[in-house]
Amino acid sequence: MTSQISVVSERAALPELELTILMPCLNEAETLATCITKAQLFLSRASVAGEILIADNGSTDGSPDIARALGARVVDVPIRGYGAALRAGIAAASGRYIVMGDADDSYDFERLGAFLERLRAGDDLVMGNRFKGGIEPGAMPFLHRYLGNPVLSWFGRLFFGAGLGDFHCGLRGFSKDAIAQLDLRTTGMEFASEMVVRATIVRLKISEVPTILSKDGRSRAPHLRTWRDGWRHLKFLLLYSPRWLFFYPGVLLVAAGTILSSVLFFGPIRIGGIGFDIRTMLVACTCLIVGIQGICFATIARSFAENLNLLPPSARYGRVLEACTLEFFVFGGAAIFVIGVAGLITAVVQWGEANFGPLDVSSLLRVVALSTTAITVGAQLVFTGFLSGLMSIKHS
Repeated sequence: MTSQISVVSERAALPELELTILMPCLNEAETLATCITKAQLFLSRASVAGEILIADNGSTDGSPDIARALGARVVDVPIRGYGAALRAGIAAASGRYIVMGDADDSYDFERLGAFLERLRAGDDLVMGNRFKGGIEPGAMPFLHRYLGNPVLSWFGRLFFGAGLGDFHCGLRGFSKDAIAQLDLRTTGMEFASEMVVRATIVRLKISEVPTILSKDGRSRAPHLRTWRDGWRHLKFLLLYSPRWLFFYPGVLLVAAGTILSSVLFFGPIRIGGIGFDIRTMLVACTCLIVGIQGICFATIARSFAENLNLLPPSARYGRVLEACTLEFFVFGGAAIFVIGVAGLITAVVQWGEANFGPLDVSSLLRVVALSTTAITVGAQLVFTGFLSGLMSIKHS
């Protein structure tokens, strides 16, 4: 709480400027001076009233002293993480607009004119696009250039409709007021994804400008870890899209499981010389159960996300929830559960009529498989109805 109050007090004492050039920093003594000098040249040549703000994340190599000696303002951020540093920097910035970029000399802070131009024109978020601007030899690892960034950007476009070619460019500009309304929360590298996802969800005005990526000037290894941070980005994209994480896979599994188990209930089939029988039917029933669980999770996750203001209310989803009330889940699930129990009783009766002796295992198993599946699905729906009702209770 103390650190938050000090940032607010410091912010209130500063004159409002047009632009803050924000650099997160963790042991960037080798390149920080170059980045600050380039940023100062841009402000001077473009006649922009601005500041250079360094969000230092616990440097031990003298980076804060270098920044202060060159006239930059430094905000000390005790909570470690790329996102934590940027969140603190954004809160402390005195500029109407902010352009953020890494302090490793991979981005040219003398070339920020296109970002400022788009911000002045009314865009809320201006992303750099390294694939359009150019990636110099050695500037981006092979896996990042041809797998990581393209794949994650594709997921971002698929999940959220973000029309961006470079979802994770570290050089980007934005309106401070617009981004402050997003209530960004992550502290790690996934902060880059969170900003774009949240901005897309609330329909901020987003654009892209070509950006050149140069080989950084550090002699040490970068902070970014390919697989760890790649997974953190992908995990965030999935968590923010219950439709793609739960609902669509669930619908696909339910459709496949329902069709296949219905066909196999009447006996084995052959397709192209391959036989499908009771074992396949058991797999189909499993798909049906898992699919229903996915759809249930999608319902719960969306209610939870809306209650915490992680996702804005959805008109389409709201209509679905209005139709799928607690009573719909409970009574519908109970009916399916009863049908399953009736089927199971029928199977036991058939066995009893044979004096609990040998039966046509294939025939009996078909009834038992569908009956136990109905019991499981019915119970899932009843539990989901009550849990979703609990999650939808609004906090005052």
